[in-house]
Amino acid sequence: MNSQVFETPIEYLRGVGLARADVLKKDLQISNFDDLLRHFPYKYIDRTRFYKIKDINADMPYVQILARVTQKEILGEKHTRRLVVQALDDTGVIELVWFQGIKWIEKTITIGKVYVLFGKPSFFNGKAQMAHPEMEPYSTEALQRKGNLTLQPVYNSTEKLKQFSLDSKGLQKLIAGLLEQHLKDIHENLPLYLINHFNLVSRADACRNIHFPEDATKLNEAIYRLKFEELFFLQLKLLRNKLLHSQKFKGNIFETVGTLFNEFYHRKLPFPLTNAQKRVLKEIRQDTQRGVQMNRLLQGDVGSGKTVVALMSMLIAIDNGFQTCIMAPTEILANQHYQTIKELVGDDFIEVALLTGSTSAKARKVLHERLENGQLKILIGTHALIEDKVQYKNLGFVVIDEQHRFGVEQRAKLWRKNSIPPHILVMTATPIPRTLAMTLYGDLDISVIDELPAGRKPIQTLHFYENQRLRMFGFMKQEMAKGRQIYVVYPLIQESEKLDLKNLEDGTDVMAHEFPLPDYRISIVHGKMKPTDKQFEMNRFIKGETQIMVATTVIEVGVNIPNASVMIIENAERFGLSQLHQLRGRVGRGAEQSYCILMSSHKLSHDGRIRLDTMVKTNNGFEIAETDLRLRGPGNLDGTQQSGVLDLKVANIVTDQELLITVRKCVENIFEKDPQLALPEHQIFHHSLQSKGQGLNWNKIS
Repeated sequence: MNSQVFETPIEYLRGVGLARADVLKKDLQISNFDDLLRHFPYKYIDRTRFYKIKDINADMPYVQILARVTQKEILGEKHTRRLVVQALDDTGVIELVWFQGIKWIEKTITIGKVYVLFGKPSFFNGKAQMAHPEMEPYSTEALQRKGNLTLQPVYNSTEKLKQFSLDSKGLQKLIAGLLEQHLKDIHENLPLYLINHFNLVSRADACRNIHFPEDATKLNEAIYRLKFEELFFLQLKLLRNKLLHSQKFKGNIFETVGTLFNEFYHRKLPFPLTNAQKRVLKEIRQDTQRGVQMNRLLQGDVGSGKTVVALMSMLIAIDNGFQTCIMAPTEILANQHYQTIKELVGDDFIEVALLTGSTSAKARKVLHERLENGQLKILIGTHALIEDKVQYKNLGFVVIDEQHRFGVEQRAKLWRKNSIPPHILVMTATPIPRTLAMTLYGDLDISVIDELPAGRKPIQTLHFYENQRLRMFGFMKQEMAKGRQIYVVYPLIQESEKLDLKNLEDGTDVMAHEFPLPDYRISIVHGKMKPTDKQFEMNRFIKGETQIMVATTVIEVGVNIPNASVMIIENAERFGLSQLHQLRGRVGRGAEQSYCILMSSHKLSHDGRIRLDTMVKTNNGFEIAETDLRLRGPGNLDGTQQSGVLDLKVANIVTDQELLITVRKCVENIFEKDPQLALPEHQIFHHSLQSKGQGLNWNKIS
């Protein structure tokens, strides 16, 4: 809020005090007036209509009835005592029951009077009932009072808060008091021209009507205004960060495309680049000629050729006299990049080194020397790259793979290793829907590789039920007879009664019986094995000594075996869509037709069926990501939970995609016309930009 009054600690609000303030802070993170005002209702109860008794049914959540009391009596002994009241309208009779506060309630009810009744209907022996209804005498004034003939707000509370009488009703009372005192202090935070252009209600009206809506229209107007505002300031901060970044961080200029790049492109590249790869290289090339540090996110599906783009970008840096590095989150993935790049460049072209936790002290010493004197041009590794001992002569280009697995501070250490920060290319194989990318990575430039290299056959995905297991075994034998290898992935290592999943150990026993030695050999890999044992089993499969790899999801990232053409996923309904897609991407890496078989029981939830149907229907990672976003919501997608960027109070990037795109365009136009936000009408933004960010944690890339 613009007024400082909303920064007042919550204990100073009438009716709160220190004890209630303490529990509000702990349970709902409400520490000041502003936090309370932005504790929005999660639903509304419709008090705008009255039902006839004959029209109610047990499926209704809450109903409001006008009825005359005809009878009241207290029944039962001690523990079974209850107050039973009969009431009727011109269509039928309803029984009202209380089990607590019986004596006091009985005194307040007068036989013959008409009451406004509100509660959850139920039926017992065919009779309409209502337990502990809200009840007040019927009068014109009663209907005009807040809470009748309105949409009643319902707020999230906790058991602890309820002990302090801060259930939904208690919170409603506090918010009503706050608005009564300080509605006049809710000032505008958007310029008049935007309010008029987008037909927005005032901020004060929006705050009042989201808590206590006059009617459904006013509520919708309030929600739209607050969604617009929330998304607007999210985009304003992200795009301003981007602008400040370009002003603050100078970048090395890569003037030439030199010998190494050209030789690789014309002589060593094993396949022609796709148009998407060419487009991304052009975008990176333009970034590295502007004299500003590049900060670009490269999205591409599994197998789309991101590594080749990264390598060719690194070669441009090396041609201009700079060193380069790739940082990956795991040793397996770092090894994978190292092997891929070594195969692409060969032994006589350029030196490539690998640095991980497993690198010996002797090899490290040599590597550090060659890095410091500038001889080593490409270093690939894990977190080991950011150790203080690792010093570069002139680091100019950094590639970070699957960046959401690294903390901000870890990433920042890399570009402190050069006086002018190196250019940053962040890569992810998790396709991110456009609207999520605009919020999660709104301060980065985004490139997308949206086509697969030529010659890759789309993976065929099949969904088998448990009773089709023999058919699956037959298919495995058929593929292994052609010399192919097979992955079988399980969600668990040991038996879990709670989830009743097929486990890896039992599955391996069944397979060993179905595929006996010496014709078939099985590797087993799971997360609880020692790294050396895991690598030994992995290597057996890589060398073709074993035909089947039974594994948990440790093989999700960083295993590239072109001869593996079948991926079988047991209990596929237990996996998320993005995980299923990543697992499927482990096959289809050679020229042969590859297959993914999703095994499941017949008992599938609605979402489980949608996930499996989506996998069978499409190989497009972006389509899959959109479905995943709709099913799981933004807060649960990989990498977004810990970032905190999506702690949105009213807006939802799944259902409000159009509004987000509109707001983004609006903010871009503002920065085009007024990059410093210096115009008089834009002064209003500065308070919000300096504030705590509406609960958002800006997980910047740099």
